[in-house]
Amino acid sequence: MTAAPTPEHTMPFEQQDADVSRLVPDHFDVVVIGAGPAGTAAALRAAELGASVAVCESDRLGGTCVNTGCVPTRVLAKTARLMREIRTANAYGISVSERPLDWPATVARVQQTVDRVRVMKNEATRFADAGVELILEGRARFLDAYTLRLESGRRVTAGAVLVCVGGHSRRLPVVGAELATVPEHVLDLPNVPARLAVIGGGNTGAQLVTVFSSFGSNVTLLDVADRVLATSDQSVSQAVAEAFVEQGIALRLGIKGIDGLERASDGSITLTWREDGHTVAGSFDAVIMATGWPADIGDLGLENTGVVTTRSSIPVDANFRSSVPHIFAVGDANGQDMLVQAAQFEGEAAAENAVLDANRRTPHHLLPAGGFTDPDYAGVGLTEVDARSRDELCVVTVVPYSLLDRAVIDDRQRGFLKLIADRRREHILGAHAVGENAVEVIQSVTTAMAAGIDVATLANVRFAYPTYSAVIGLAARALLAEQADSAVTLDGQTSIA
Repeated sequence: MTAAPTPEHTMPFEQQDADVSRLVPDHFDVVVIGAGPAGTAAALRAAELGASVAVCESDRLGGTCVNTGCVPTRVLAKTARLMREIRTANAYGISVSERPLDWPATVARVQQTVDRVRVMKNEATRFADAGVELILEGRARFLDAYTLRLESGRRVTAGAVLVCVGGHSRRLPVVGAELATVPEHVLDLPNVPARLAVIGGGNTGAQLVTVFSSFGSNVTLLDVADRVLATSDQSVSQAVAEAFVEQGIALRLGIKGIDGLERASDGSITLTWREDGHTVAGSFDAVIMATGWPADIGDLGLENTGVVTTRSSIPVDANFRSSVPHIFAVGDANGQDMLVQAAQFEGEAAAENAVLDANRRTPHHLLPAGGFTDPDYAGVGLTEVDARSRDELCVVTVVPYSLLDRAVIDDRQRGFLKLIADRRREHILGAHAVGENAVEVIQSVTTAMAAGIDVATLANVRFAYPTYSAVIGLAARALLAEQADSAVTLDGQTSIA
């Protein structure tokens, strides 16, 4: 029997030039590599401006955030919150018998939610409606600065290329690193581990620590940094760390490094690290490495373009141009603010710069960020340390959640809002919160900052009662009462009296 012809898209990459028709490239004004938050925003904006646009995507639409990152993690955080609520239900007169988490059901719920979000976003239809050609023919690779080749053999040329490839988890270069799980593959764990080590105390690591601790895991968090959430305001780091310790999470901070992982005869993983001048070994059922997020720029053929790269990203100027002016790097690809909200705004700005030869920038200082830990945390603008380094007489106030009726009602008094303003109280320089709805509270402050509202105006805003957002008005009024060179405190917190 004669074998069936091999479909072209399954041919080995090096054999596909045999299709001569594919050697004639299609030309677009803009080609976007990647259909995550950055690429989607960039492509739609470029098309809106009248450019001919193609998007090359080698995996699923929506990027890491929708498929394996933010959305799945938030579902897990919601599940963890429900577990915590169940444990406190008796205090409200509700008799509940706690049961172990059904891990397979949780994983199924996560996938259902991801599917629903993807259907809701419906990028393929949005691209079609905007006249953007979606090319799902494998990885795109530069042949030269203007020509890209897909794995299918198809070639496209572009007047401008926007690299929006996102990133991927980094495994530490240690022996046995393959035994660890990375955040994108957490749902592949066969069960909730009884003993879990999380390496990395940044945003992702901190959220996973909270999730699995709430699920019943005995969790150890390790980091070479001397505090969790090392890039956050110090008060946030301290408050979250204290909450972790109270929850029974073991913190091993300031370690000197991870030596390796080894599979033990009983199936567990022996993790070895260095701290205080000696080697320590621990036995765990699972290890998660949340130790970095380099850009996914390998095998893009950037060496054929002249684009300067680092080990983990594509350096860009303030307008997202690489060292080759018509090639832009957006979102995780440029290694700056690895946040969905940053990627979307950068994508739109880069598209305008590419199509209009403009020089649009994005206000990175107004990017709110936070995590759904227990308690939640969030921040925007300058930390207190950074603010004082710029203006020693800046004004800082901290209002505890315990002064909020809503926090008392919900029994969520742990937390605070810190506001930082310039010495004249004309501008809010930064805001940081820990506690229930911290991310939403900081979002409201971000809106005020973006609108240029001064402290006096913010102090006169009326907030609904009883809400967590009311803490913003309290903090603004406290700022007005502060002396420029000192803070009035009561029991370690700023008084609003």
